Amino acid sequence: MRKKEKAVLICDALDRLYPEAQCSLTYAEPYQLMIATRLSAQCTDARVNIVTETLFVQYPTLDAFADADLAELEQAVKPCGFYRDKAKSIKAMCQRVREVYGGRVPDNMDDLLTLPGIGRKTANLLLGDVYGQAAVVTDTHCIRISGRLGLTKRHAPEQVEEDLRKVLPPERSSRYCHQTVLFGRDTCRARNPLCAGCPLREFCVDPSFTKTAKK
Repeated sequence: MRKKEKAVLICDALDRLYPEAQCSLTYAEPYQLMIATRLSAQCTDARVNIVTETLFVQYPTLDAFADADLAELEQAVKPCGFYRDKAKSIKAMCQRVREVYGGRVPDNMDDLLTLPGIGRKTANLLLGDVYGQAAVVTDTHCIRISGRLGLTKRHAPEQVEEDLRKVLPPERSSRYCHQTVLFGRDTCRARNPLCAGCPLREFCVDPSFTKTAKK
């Protein structure tokens, strides 16, 4: 079976499992997703959502973040860890969005990557969820599961993104990434995956897991 055909079948299976899959970060405005994603680095989405529930009240606009007292912003985001770096980049990214892009989060990869603290993963999330563009968010779940399903043999995020763009239907790629997060939490865990009864086991190519599933 060709990889593109396999990818479509995998997307179909994930659609049946998670038809309503979406970003687990809570936000109302594009800049809020940009900030929440920066906070999520090495922090759970659940904790980020707890923090942003009050953070977005304390700083209700992009201007409020751009003009924030850095020490106060550090304390506000401290529960997410690495708070000094995160606060600094959040303030700087909001300043750049305001000063260079007129207060609108950019809608293309090149401009997004000029924002402090924004890498390809965050940029892809914004492009897919905010602007509805074909996007591949290569977080740890996506990388692990795509490898186990045989859609990539590589591990570096940019390389996995490149491989997945070649095989995933563009209009489904963003949703696929959200679905792999849920599937990775529910079934295809990094440790002790639930191979027996796995709804995607027919696509798995990892010999250690397919062997377990057959027991």
